[in-house]
Amino acid sequence: MNIHEYQAKALLKSFGAPVAEGVAIFSADEAEAAAKSLPGPLYVVKSQIHAGGRGKGKFKELGPDAKGGVRLAFSIEEAKAHAKEMLGNTLVTKQTGEAGKQVNRLYIEDGADIDRELYLSILVDRAVGQVSFVVSTEGGMDIETVAHDTPEKIINVAIDPEAGVTAENLAALTSALKLEGEAKADAKRLFPILYKAFVEKDMSLLEVNPLIVMKNGRMRVLDAKMSFDGNALFRHEDVVALRDQTEEDAKEIEASKYDLAYVALDGNIGCMVNGAGLAMATMDIIKLYGAEPANFLDVGGGASKEKVTHAFKIITADPAVKGILVNIFGGIMKCDVIAEGVIAAVKEVGLQVPLVVRLEGTNVELGKKIINESGLNVISADDLDDAAQKIVAAVKGA
Repeated sequence: MNIHEYQAKALLKSFGAPVAEGVAIFSADEAEAAAKSLPGPLYVVKSQIHAGGRGKGKFKELGPDAKGGVRLAFSIEEAKAHAKEMLGNTLVTKQTGEAGKQVNRLYIEDGADIDRELYLSILVDRAVGQVSFVVSTEGGMDIETVAHDTPEKIINVAIDPEAGVTAENLAALTSALKLEGEAKADAKRLFPILYKAFVEKDMSLLEVNPLIVMKNGRMRVLDAKMSFDGNALFRHEDVVALRDQTEEDAKEIEASKYDLAYVALDGNIGCMVNGAGLAMATMDIIKLYGAEPANFLDVGGGASKEKVTHAFKIITADPAVKGILVNIFGGIMKCDVIAEGVIAAVKEVGLQVPLVVRLEGTNVELGKKIINESGLNVISADDLDDAAQKIVAAVKGA
């Protein structure tokens, strides 16, 4: 689960991190009061969407010469004008894709005199089995570009969970970021705060880009991006309350109601699979034969007939789907349960696109019998390779 920048900053502030004063607004009419409540005279008007690259983004409705999704305002009137122009329009960034995201809220923040921009993130490093800091002196840039062009400028510091952030860790981090004086002292206070927030709130990612050193020598969190482990949200009602469903795919929201692992993609072949590894392999082989998957969908190992029915409905609700591949290996999951779920869903919502079903494992013969005797126009497949070729051919009209 992701949250907005202003929400992330409020959370970090509650832990003691240094952030600028700011006000979230939901209509242009609120801009004047928000700006007047801040020290000024410089204001930053920031689009609040769940995507990076906002500053370099472009609004669909405003033309290529319009300013991006993060703008400076040197007066209250200018802040009001920016808010009026940005709210309700669609911001396109590298991370949103061509569709973009509608800006429904803004964050008006007090400006800062920036001397240096640094990069910092905290994540779970699976290679070492620990939480790690990832830092770079090249803040404010696309970290992927830095990693590609100058990987030596990115430093990883793993944190021993029993010891926490040690003096040795702090020395490594401040050295990597080339911090001195007050900035170094601020960093030694800030980094344990960020680690504490990450662990206590069960985050999967905390990114601060940029983390700035101001001209007065002090540090400040200038931007904040947070993702939370969905499996731990039951422990954090305060975090769940921050969820903005308008930023999420409607099909993914529907899938979460039935404990389905669903991610919408850009292709046209819908997939229903049991097991994340098999789902990934299914998507790979679809691409191998020249098509693109429309989704990742793992119904899990012990899905019921009702769960399978809902999964099938979610796939068919996507207008981009031109064919469906059901690929089930029955271990804990029984093939006959999948077959019954598919039949129930098709009878309820209809079948307007080709459907290929590959079943193997527990109760496979019973599952195939149910499919074959259903009277539905279903294409049977012997194995995954056969299934992928058949659905790709069907979608392409062969």
